[in-house]
Amino acid sequence: MKNIFSNIKGDAFGGITAGIVALPLALAFGVSSGLGPSAGLYGAIFISFFAALFGGTNTQISGPTAPMTAVSMVVIAGIIAVNDGDVSRALPAILTVFLLAGLMQVGLGIIGLGKYIRYIPYPVVSGFMTAIGVIILATNILPSIGYYPKEDAEYVQTFKTKAEDVILQNIIKEEADEGILVLENFKETIDRADQITEADILKESQTLAKNEAKSVYGSLKVLPRALKNISWLELILALGTIIIIYGFKRITRVIPSTLVALLVMSGIAFGFGLDYRPIEDIPSGLPIPNLEIFTSFKLGSITPYIFTALTLALLGAIDSLLTSVVADNMTKTKHKPNKELVGQGIGNSIGAIFGGIPGAGATIRTVVNIKSGGKTKLSGMIAGIMLFAITIGLGPVASKIPAAVLAGILVTVGIGVMDYKGLKAIPSLPRDMNFGPFKLSSEVLIMITVLLLSTFWDLVYAVGIGLVIASLMFMKKIGDLTAERSDVKSLKKEKAWADEVNFPKSLKEEVYIKHVKGPLFFGSTSDFQALALQIPKTARIVIIRLGRMQYMDQSGLYAMEDMLQELKKNDVEVLFTGLLQQPRYMMERIDIIPDFIPNEHIFDTFNDCIEWVKQNVKSEH
Repeated sequence: MKNIFSNIKGDAFGGITAGIVALPLALAFGVSSGLGPSAGLYGAIFISFFAALFGGTNTQISGPTAPMTAVSMVVIAGIIAVNDGDVSRALPAILTVFLLAGLMQVGLGIIGLGKYIRYIPYPVVSGFMTAIGVIILATNILPSIGYYPKEDAEYVQTFKTKAEDVILQNIIKEEADEGILVLENFKETIDRADQITEADILKESQTLAKNEAKSVYGSLKVLPRALKNISWLELILALGTIIIIYGFKRITRVIPSTLVALLVMSGIAFGFGLDYRPIEDIPSGLPIPNLEIFTSFKLGSITPYIFTALTLALLGAIDSLLTSVVADNMTKTKHKPNKELVGQGIGNSIGAIFGGIPGAGATIRTVVNIKSGGKTKLSGMIAGIMLFAITIGLGPVASKIPAAVLAGILVTVGIGVMDYKGLKAIPSLPRDMNFGPFKLSSEVLIMITVLLLSTFWDLVYAVGIGLVIASLMFMKKIGDLTAERSDVKSLKKEKAWADEVNFPKSLKEEVYIKHVKGPLFFGSTSDFQALALQIPKTARIVIIRLGRMQYMDQSGLYAMEDMLQELKKNDVEVLFTGLLQQPRYMMERIDIIPDFIPNEHIFDTFNDCIEWVKQNVKSEH
């Protein structure tokens, strides 16, 4: 604890400054997530404090981030839709998924996976981050112009049929949970359906309309309607926010431009009594734990989201550890990755219990903390305390912030989070693969694939598919390179090694020598399998020199078996020289040794093999 209090003045200033920077972003991410501004604040408070207390990066400031919020939106929208648009009913399941993600992060840290996160390929991260930027930018255009799909009666009406279908499915699911057999007791289904009112259908229709517009495709689809119903006041507030954020940075960076924009535009809107749309109310008083997470827990309600929870955990880990690397470079220190994951997991778990959205290490807030004097864990804890004090004291005031101002802030976040470095590199990356008549860069292909799938389909699956493609391409590249070095040549191209110069010329028709250099694995098996077809009819013996074959995988093992089987069928004996430990072990497992190659046909040196040949093989040509 002595080390924590070694820089109280610097940590206090750094933490307070980082907390002030975090305030507008926490509110904006909370609103964007669908759970409201308080969820963003609670997430920022608890993640910042506990991730700093238990984490492995002294200067890290944690809280809701753009990537984590984007994935959280998917979880929140999906669970709310299943619960007939009732947020309060869906909340326990939502927070349970967030809690699970936090516990998974703790698990990742305990089993030591922190040091392996850095192996995720850059094109996957780049495509994902750019997609996050596009999603945040596209989904905040509508609130920036004051259009809310759930309030457009004509648009909501188009979802009525789908809403009735969702309600019916939920009734059937409830009956299944209660053990009621729908087909045998259809009257119960009809009775429950009769209890559904027009108001229930309208509410579900509004939820579906809102969720539809939360995707990039949905936002673009509804944009023409939005432009016809534009609110000029909301647009001016959003544009004013964006202009101040970018313009104030040119004057000074000492005061966060995001905070200036929030205060100035909110002050104008409230001070002049403008008829603007405020954000949702922020509850006053202490945050209260949501014990329904435990009392109403149902495994079935979160089972579809377990993979999503794992994605949140991994994404938070990547986000946090990348920020830790930035902090290391600035402070000339070294973070502890596994401890950092445990700290982030604890922060996210506690934040979920109190109703907060998940977060991670935030690069901008961490940089602000370091530049303001923060050096120890105390700075991150103070940032959390600062946000807690603001929530307790200024909650009712913060509730007056215009929704368009937060939308404007998020537009700048979306623009800023895109990976421009990766996008600029696209024309210069080497085109190392053929795609029909075109030559493409495999790195660019991965990045664009992840970008498009994340933007228009599913963030979670996009990352998984990107990792699979990247892994397969990496395997192919390494396979090709290793195959070249393995030098698995045909017999006609074999060149004699130095110790083969004195091989008896009289036996050259009966005995053939094959060299295997490098590993025999899936990338080099095709040439090896063709060996049996290259042996002339005069051959009685094939010597395979294996002293430079250090490794054999399962593909190589079966290629060897097929080749030996073919040679045995043609009455050709095979001799091994220099067989190393790993390949021998593999061949013994499936009885290649001794079924195809008896132990007396395995020689330590080439000279020993030649002596055996001289004694046992006679020239017939």
